[in-house]
Amino acid sequence: MGAQRSIHAGKAKIDVNVDFTHNLCASLMHNTFRNAGNPLSLLIGSLCIKHPNLFGGSEKLHVSCDKGLYDSNVLVAFRRPREECLAHQSFVVQHSLSPEIGIHGIPIKNFSQSGSGGVNLSRLSVGMDLNEPASSKWSSTTSIKFEHVRPLNDDGRNISRDCDGFPLTCSGSPHDSMVVLKQESRYTKENNHSFFHFNLQIEQGIPVLSKWIIFNRFKFVASKGIKLGPALLLTRLSGGSIVGDMAPYQAFSIGGIGSVRGYGEGAVGSGRSCLVANSELSLPLNNMLEGVAFMDCGTDLRSGCLVPALRHGKPGSGIGLGYGLRFKSQFGHFQLHYAINAFNERSLYFGLPNLGSCY
Repeated sequence: MGAQRSIHAGKAKIDVNVDFTHNLCASLMHNTFRNAGNPLSLLIGSLCIKHPNLFGGSEKLHVSCDKGLYDSNVLVAFRRPREECLAHQSFVVQHSLSPEIGIHGIPIKNFSQSGSGGVNLSRLSVGMDLNEPASSKWSSTTSIKFEHVRPLNDDGRNISRDCDGFPLTCSGSPHDSMVVLKQESRYTKENNHSFFHFNLQIEQGIPVLSKWIIFNRFKFVASKGIKLGPALLLTRLSGGSIVGDMAPYQAFSIGGIGSVRGYGEGAVGSGRSCLVANSELSLPLNNMLEGVAFMDCGTDLRSGCLVPALRHGKPGSGIGLGYGLRFKSQFGHFQLHYAINAFNERSLYFGLPNLGSCY
């Protein structure tokens, strides 16, 4: 049960989306420091405020707040008008809070599920984005941001070590600070019979202060879709690596509905590097329903010894096979997947579509 409403206040627009239907998957999730007895913990939704002309000079303001069962995200973005031939400049402030299951979660039931490791991340970032004008099939975004990361336990208190006594931050203190320069490039080619998408992100930690993190991290996603009559064959390859300083929360996580299905979130492995391949064949059954068969595989390229993966018994590589149904309606898109992993453990998932990533 949910509700959506748009309100116009002058030139500003306010979008409100509230959803109370979390109980469907709540039994599959882990406990976090949110109070289950608090009625507000039952609330899932989003609030978005947009103003196209804040100071009368076409300045755009975007404020959004999203709350899930166990995570939240607040974003404030302000964009100044510029000529079309110049990059669009946005000032961004963002705060997010989420459980770190992919890295610190504990695999259970032959790696088909992941339990909470009691580690949650609070991230605050302040910076600027430059969106370059699209040319041909390429587009790019450059950003520079200050980031402040604090690990929290399930009670919401600052912690610097996990339950096994290992550090949660690169600095060894209760928080990490860094300045990150990020370049993202996107390529898209489409026609009536196929499409190809490529995304490359490169992040560089800048040593403004001696105690701040210095690293270089890259990740990519390449996907190809081909129509075979009414069916669609989708293949995707994603991966990445990081060199230099690395906190555990910066590692690549493998496993889960957005990576290798049949495994819990991060249950395949986590490390400095990763490589994930997905293949999927979907066939429409009617206007609202389509069937899908898939095979996923992923590996941490033997880099799991550098993060808590080996302590939790993660195999480092895995294969998942399965099939499912996808529903399309005016209320959104949903999917039901049945998958089996390399340990012959079966899992059932109901949720939003997501495919192919190891980060």
